[in-house]
Amino acid sequence: RKRQRYVEKDGKCNVQHGNVRETYRYLTDIFTTLVDLKWRFSLLIFILAYALTWLFFGLIWWVIAYSRGDLEHLGDHTWTPCVNNLNGFVSAFLFSIETETTIGYGHRVITDTCPEGIVLLLLQAILGSMVNAFMVGCMFVKISQPNKRAETLVFSSHAVVSLRDDRLCLMFRVGDLRDSHIVEASIRAKLIQSKQTQEGEFIPLDQTDLSVGFETGDDRLFLVSPLIISHEIDERSPFWDVSRGQLERDDFEIVVILEGMVEATGMTCQARSSYLADEVLWGHRFTPLLSLEEGFYEVDYGGFHHTVPVPTPACSARQLAAAAARRDAHLYWSIPS
Repeated sequence: RKRQRYVEKDGKCNVQHGNVRETYRYLTDIFTTLVDLKWRFSLLIFILAYALTWLFFGLIWWVIAYSRGDLEHLGDHTWTPCVNNLNGFVSAFLFSIETETTIGYGHRVITDTCPEGIVLLLLQAILGSMVNAFMVGCMFVKISQPNKRAETLVFSSHAVVSLRDDRLCLMFRVGDLRDSHIVEASIRAKLIQSKQTQEGEFIPLDQTDLSVGFETGDDRLFLVSPLIISHEIDERSPFWDVSRGQLERDDFEIVVILEGMVEATGMTCQARSSYLADEVLWGHRFTPLLSLEEGFYEVDYGGFHHTVPVPTPACSARQLAAAAARRDAHLYWSIPS
């Protein structure tokens, strides 16, 4: 049975929120709600925000002209209207657009004999500035979101388990395709697996940290060229008792998270990927990508996902450590005193 992913390979979290009763909380943070909307809905709200305010104030300008009798004195040069050359709803709508967008008055202009029009003019100018600031701010934040920067941060399609310095290690590769670097880059890894506690509680998506160098600082990356991230399988690792045979039967997911600041904008960027149990290759190693050319290093991304099989014990890290301890003890006692 194929396992349902918690995080897709492209970093999308495969979780949908249902039966949310307190939907008013989305309106209390309307700015973030609008930024999180899909582009088609954001553009629709952007257009409606301007169109409805233009129509609303255009209707009020038309009502003022109608109530004062300006529409009944069209062509009467002895009559001073509230707005010159306003002869219907269409012209009132165009005057509303000119007022809110500060295009400038030409053919239609307000006169000084209309106090209600002056008050409405001030109100529309203020509200129009607020609408401009809010909607343009939403569009700017949405356009400048660093989500697309994560598209050029790549993870290897498989993770591998092999020996490194005589220790079993779980490894995967990360790389940055752009010349502009990720500043203060850091990497984290989580093991997602179902768990049952000693009290009988079932946890379907239990999260366990996989150490990738937090204690030593190796989790902070200088991501100029592709790097191989290593998790040493020691007694603190959840894979301490996992052998090759058990790995093929296990059902788990490893989520990896790469975070850092975009050098060009200074905004925080996060890229995610995941590996299922059948995407972890036991006894494999990543092929080298870096070569020294004349005056520079060249990275061949054509082999970014390539691995090669290497001799690796099929036993667990615990059994490997126990065998190494027995071998060391045998060597110790075999040395003549």
